[in-house]
Amino acid sequence: QVQLVESGGGLVQAGGSLRLSCAASGSIFIITAMAWHAQAPGKQRELVASIAKDGTTNYADSVKGRFTISRDNAKNTVYLQMNSLKPEDTAVYYCNTGVVTTALRYLEVWGQGTLVTVSS
Repeated sequence: QVQLVESGGGLVQAGGSLRLSCAASGSIFIITAMAWHAQAPGKQRELVASIAKDGTTNYADSVKGRFTISRDNAKNTVYLQMNSLKPEDTAVYYCNTGVVTTALRYLEVWGQGTLVTVSS
């Protein structure tokens, strides 16, 4: 079993900042790429940012220059620093990763989501 636990969501005014964290735990042998996705009300879940094991990053055009994804491999944790937040960033943010377990099984794991609300 592998779990992802997210934290850091909340209510913030437009122009403000939040930092999301997602920690992986359980029978982990290798964690591959880690990512954050967002699902706004009435919309499909979309990729916001991803980071490979070697630190290579990828961002949605809508967040480039405002959001920064990072990871701490020693802590099996991924972060999303969100600056200059806009009301359209309001969504439930989900952490996602691929894990090779100690039983050498590959699992795709999702967190439970954390709500980010940006007021205008």
